[in-house]
Amino acid sequence: MSEHRIHMAGHVTERHITRAGQGGDRDVFEYALLRVVPRVERGECINAGVLVYCRAQAYVGARTHLDEARLLALDPDADVAGIRAALSAVEGVCGGGTTAGQAAGDDAGRRFRWLVAPRSTVVQPGPVHTGLTTDPAAETGRLLELLVR
Repeated sequence: MSEHRIHMAGHVTERHITRAGQGGDRDVFEYALLRVVPRVERGECINAGVLVYCRAQAYVGARTHLDEARLLALDPDADVAGIRAALSAVEGVCGGGTTAGQAAGDDAGRRFRWLVAPRSTVVQPGPVHTGLTTDPAAETGRLLELLVR
């Protein structure tokens, strides 16, 4: 079954609805945006990265991109170096190994769940969404280009 959807720009796209067991060779994945909230009390944010988790492929990955001009437009006094370090730490946790610190021994799912847990800090995860993919690493890059850059 498929469903047609009209976007605001007037383009018609086709979205396929897949029922359980009909995904073919695609696997379910989850993703969340990483948001930078330079002044937590104001709640203004910019997207600065994406986290992707695919249980079937034991994959967890993150890609980040900090638009410094946009960040400084929200808060001219933002700690750019500190924010870059926090984003880099997220990528390190996803990568596992020694860069993951205490999370190094955790499986991909546990690291993803820890990273998407709500927090009131400058770098925050957004809500978790789902999709289907054959290549979660490529999906990470695609979502970065689509939602962050």
